[in-house]
Amino acid sequence: MTKLLLHDNWKFRRTDESKFYDATVPGSVFQNLIDNGLMEDPYYRDNEDKARELMKYDYEYVTDFTSDIYGSSENFSQIFLRFVMIDTVADIYLNDALLGNVMNMHRTYEFPVKELLKEKNTLKVVFHSPVNYIKEQFKKDPLLGTEDCTRGFPHLRKAHYMFGWDWGPRLADCGLQRGVYLDCVEKARLSDVYIRQYHSAVDNPLNNIVTLKLSACEEIFTGNTEEKSTIKYTVTAPDGTILVKDIPLSESYDITSPLLWWPNGYGEQPLYTVEVTLSDDSTGKVLDSVTKRIGLRTMEISTDKDQYGSEFAHKVNGVKIFAMGADYIPQDNILSRVNKERTRTLLKHCADSHFNCIRVWGGGYYPEDDFFDICDELGLVVWQDLMFACAVYRLTEEFENNITEEIIQNVKRIRNHASLGLWCGNNEMELFVGQEHWGAKNTLKSDYVKMYEYLFPKLLKDLDPETFYWCASPSSGGGFDDPNDENRGDAHYWEVWHGNQPFTAYRQFHFRYLSEFGFQSFPSLKTIETFTKPKDRNIFSYVMEKHQRNNAANGKIMNYMSQTYLYPESIGDVVYYSQLLQAEAIKYGVEHFRRNRGRCMGTVYWQLNDCWPVASWASIDYYGRWKALQYYAKRFFAPLLISCEERGFLDQCVSVNDEIDELVKSIKLYVSNETMEDRDVIAIWQLRDNTSKIIRNESALLTVEALKSEFVCEKNFEDIDIHKNYVSYALMDNDTEEILSEGTVLFCPPKHFEFVDPELTFEVNGDEITVNSASYAKSVEIMNDNDDLLLSDNYFDLNGESKTVKILGGKAENIKVRSVYRKF
Repeated sequence: MTKLLLHDNWKFRRTDESKFYDATVPGSVFQNLIDNGLMEDPYYRDNEDKARELMKYDYEYVTDFTSDIYGSSENFSQIFLRFVMIDTVADIYLNDALLGNVMNMHRTYEFPVKELLKEKNTLKVVFHSPVNYIKEQFKKDPLLGTEDCTRGFPHLRKAHYMFGWDWGPRLADCGLQRGVYLDCVEKARLSDVYIRQYHSAVDNPLNNIVTLKLSACEEIFTGNTEEKSTIKYTVTAPDGTILVKDIPLSESYDITSPLLWWPNGYGEQPLYTVEVTLSDDSTGKVLDSVTKRIGLRTMEISTDKDQYGSEFAHKVNGVKIFAMGADYIPQDNILSRVNKERTRTLLKHCADSHFNCIRVWGGGYYPEDDFFDICDELGLVVWQDLMFACAVYRLTEEFENNITEEIIQNVKRIRNHASLGLWCGNNEMELFVGQEHWGAKNTLKSDYVKMYEYLFPKLLKDLDPETFYWCASPSSGGGFDDPNDENRGDAHYWEVWHGNQPFTAYRQFHFRYLSEFGFQSFPSLKTIETFTKPKDRNIFSYVMEKHQRNNAANGKIMNYMSQTYLYPESIGDVVYYSQLLQAEAIKYGVEHFRRNRGRCMGTVYWQLNDCWPVASWASIDYYGRWKALQYYAKRFFAPLLISCEERGFLDQCVSVNDEIDELVKSIKLYVSNETMEDRDVIAIWQLRDNTSKIIRNESALLTVEALKSEFVCEKNFEDIDIHKNYVSYALMDNDTEEILSEGTVLFCPPKHFEFVDPELTFEVNGDEITVNSASYAKSVEIMNDNDDLLLSDNYFDLNGESKTVKILGGKAENIKVRSVYRKF
């Protein structure tokens, strides 16, 4: 099959204007407007409002192309014009003939055009305003969803976040987002390949044999029944060795001594290559071929009943793993800015931070093939939501046909990836529809059940029987049966943040799998500078609140800050303290749930990334700068973790004026081993004063079993001064004496601790920075002027000692260091 890209010579215009401008395809209207100087940066100050006005118009895209195949079109049985992610409401014309009207950016559309092609051709696409479309549809049928979005968004199969969210702008872009090309078919083509694998003994690798069985869909475009074709496949090992070549599709193939694919942290990620070819029997000519990379593994979700209820755990190659990761949202509101390099950088940050899982949230779009390829390579198990979120939908026949084709196409595209962990029907709809939010009564509740508990599981069972289907997130299994139950399924917990609860509130629960929980912070000050003028740099300014989409959230950050830190003296202090709050909040949750491994089997925090520069729950901001949370994640997701459950002011008092008989001051230490081997380790703890002088020092040698969490000890401190004493703790490898994990804990809020000036200094030596402290330094931040340093560690504690970190990105120029200590 011959594929001809149609990405050149495009022009575009607003349909109420006559002048055409150069357009880039693949691309978007917003990006093309910016490139031609017709629109200001929509992310700067309040330019979002101006950009929204521009999307109330229709836009026309046109290209003229000469068809090199026109003179030889008789060699092709059919020629298709194919659009991948045409976004969204559009009419398509070829040589003035209307090919069709499209209404779903999540689908690929193709049209037979052999009879319409000429030597010189004109292709035209007219995009209708998505904003106007949903406005008109809402008048006819007021379907509701989250109030953060433009009203009427459930009427259009377009990435919902483009209409706004509580972290994203209302920038409903449109365009030819992925690709336009001609598929020229000789006689037949392969429209689909599905590779299933059967493991004989996954629990015994020495005796394991993986049997590959392939199915492929051949589309024939010739009426001559005597013409025959043959489908064969070739399997190549990860090292490039051809294991078997050109065997018939009908024959299975056994891979002996297979190299298994494992999630990040549990083993390697070898990938086998399977090439499928379709050949003409009469000539031997290859008519079409499809190549897939696969990982040999079993992938399940265990929901076995136990003493607490029903577990919810990823089970890979027979091993139950503890999911550690974050929720992924689209990387930009202007999709033409997303590319493979940017995606790889983001996902590499995840793998380097010990993530083994990533959840693709249902309010965006089905990620590009590059995304899944990279997850395959890095060992990131993908929780894949179907693209339905926080809304109600009316299941008309037209809508059912539309979403059915959407799911068929995307499941077929994604299902062969090693990283695919499960399919999930939607985000938060069982929870809120069950509570009759968004007017979800009677018919709409009935339509919900039909979609997510009948239609979708039926489709998935047919299309991808190897992959687990879960009806919603959160859910206990469907039927509106207490979907946020602590003891079944997955849960979303937001009382820390939305409910204003203290960080210790996580410890009241033992969720089986926490797939959303989060805490907001501000992005880097350098990121703030990209969308503000100096006069805007107050968090309650109009512009800062335009870049804060969660109602009253800036005040919420300040409320938590007032409980924890001294009053900030600058916008830089506000950013610093907000990021520490966020990091500490998620740390409290993750470490608690890791201590309870077995009962809890997953912590996926909200959220990994941003789609524009904004205050949000992200741990990596829009420009790729790591917030404190990302560095904390690298530590609290470490394969071997020592964690401390302290008791002190935070869990027993709200105010210094509270009356309390006796303040309990204690610690419990735990070690979590999320590796496949037992480990001999030494757990160390020290009681120190505020100069970091050691008052008591104890240690314990223990063997921590693989994939277990172990209690180490409990210590009570009746006579300490909570304003001058703290505890440091560390985990050391018994053989190498390498420090594997470490931290410190206070028994009062940092604002009430009597820090001594740590007299921080630093030295730069090649690609290393060494920070020195004279006394206890909490949350040491290393930064350069552009805040583009990527370090092996940051926002760490020092106990009157030195620490050396590696420079992984950025330049060590104009370095500054600080901690929470403040001089008076």
